Amino acid sequence: MQYLMAIDAGTGSIRAVIFDTLGNQISAAQEEWTHLEEEGVANSMSFDFEANWILTCECIKESLQKANLQGEDILALSATSMREGIVLYDKDGNELWAVANVDARADKEVRFLKENFKGIEEEFYKESGQTFALGAIPRILWLKNNRPELYERVAKISMIGDWILSRLSGVIATDPSNGGTTGIFSLKNRDWASEMAKKVGLKDDIFPEVLEVGTLMGSVTKEACAVTGLSINTKVVMGGGDVQLGSAGLGVVDVAQVAILGGSFWQQVVNIDKNTPPPLDMNIRVNPHVISNLSQAEGITFFSGLVMRWFRDAFCDMEKLQAKEQGVDVYSLLEEKASKVPVGSYGILPIFSDSMKYGKWYHAAPSFLNLSINPEICNRASMFRSLQENAAIVSSINLDKIREFTGVEIDEIVFAGGASRGRLWSQIVADVTGCRVKIPKVTEATALGAAMAAGVGVGIYKDMASAAKELVVWERVYEPNLENKKIYDEIKIRFKKAYEVQLKLVDDNITTSMWKAPGLVI
Repeated sequence: MQYLMAIDAGTGSIRAVIFDTLGNQISAAQEEWTHLEEEGVANSMSFDFEANWILTCECIKESLQKANLQGEDILALSATSMREGIVLYDKDGNELWAVANVDARADKEVRFLKENFKGIEEEFYKESGQTFALGAIPRILWLKNNRPELYERVAKISMIGDWILSRLSGVIATDPSNGGTTGIFSLKNRDWASEMAKKVGLKDDIFPEVLEVGTLMGSVTKEACAVTGLSINTKVVMGGGDVQLGSAGLGVVDVAQVAILGGSFWQQVVNIDKNTPPPLDMNIRVNPHVISNLSQAEGITFFSGLVMRWFRDAFCDMEKLQAKEQGVDVYSLLEEKASKVPVGSYGILPIFSDSMKYGKWYHAAPSFLNLSINPEICNRASMFRSLQENAAIVSSINLDKIREFTGVEIDEIVFAGGASRGRLWSQIVADVTGCRVKIPKVTEATALGAAMAAGVGVGIYKDMASAAKELVVWERVYEPNLENKKIYDEIKIRFKKAYEVQLKLVDDNITTSMWKAPGLVI
């Protein structure tokens, strides 16, 4: 039997997952990681490539051990990652500087670009589908302004998943789905638009080769074998962005198919033809898909999975103990309690992520509204359910925006990621959206998508679309309760109004935004 490995560098953790060539998950190893604020640099989120490489190696070795496999049993591997996070290298391929996806240090640089290059964000958005909110240009400009000695040494740029592949193979390259999120990229051409960097006074010769997902890059080097337990015969294959590879891992490979990926962040994606221009209002981002003739219209819900982790760790010590005693997952126990709470969670309105407003993107202060001092009504179960409902409601609002822009009518959604393990949460997504919700057998779709890429690179599968249609198997289907949808439609209206009021508190400097795009003047 031959095996494929996927390495998934998410916002909150790094994982190594092994699959057989039939798409069955054999083992997985995971380590949580954190991205630290750089001392004296507000809103920064540095990516510690030295410490995180050690964690990556540990995951690879542990996944092999759990599967009772040797390095030579892994035919090929690929990687996927949080998008937008970038790594900069010197001329010898050594890492110089890196940031994670929601690094927002480049506040002054974004303002400088908007004030000194009028209309440039709109111009770049038309070609790339990206704004400066999470883009690479302001961050590189920050480096030029604040760490000029490092900037002068920069010879290459890649994304974080590409960095893992470069550590393993010695080859620095990127793919359209991940590289496209830098904003220095052409949706139509699926290649760098280096003239964007030149236009704002940045180096335009640091952009590596662009390889389509599934392209063979080489083999694992001897040096990487020594620290990972892999074999020099293991092939290294170009991967891609977590959302787009996750979509392939869900079978979402044709025009007009829809998915919600429920991870640390939630993404709502709709496949569109690559020649579809981005919307004029700039509220939705558009990214290259891992399928070469497609792009994806995408909404993003901030921190949905991370908020759940915070809630678990901050308030649910009792449930943690109960879950340990019963030998069950703490989230399953919380869902069991939340299932007894009525639809609407007694009116509790969580205020965390807003719907996507890509052109002017900021969030209110984290809070719960409409709490009660009656412990029978307001308790961990009802607050937990309200968070589940809220993630689905914000996803639904984002899908509404995509529907308006694309004209795609949505009646079926593929739901995956860690959140889709929750049976209550899956039903809530169906009820809120009014759509049939399908859950794949392998809920870790992003890792499966990366394994598909590895298989394409060594000829196991013809291409990504063929692999998806061959490997994706459905485990559960949820039909919407339309009576519940009526209730959620009303809650959606109340949430929108409440969020506007909460944003006004931020505008008036009464509360502090959970996150705002760098350079945004409120």
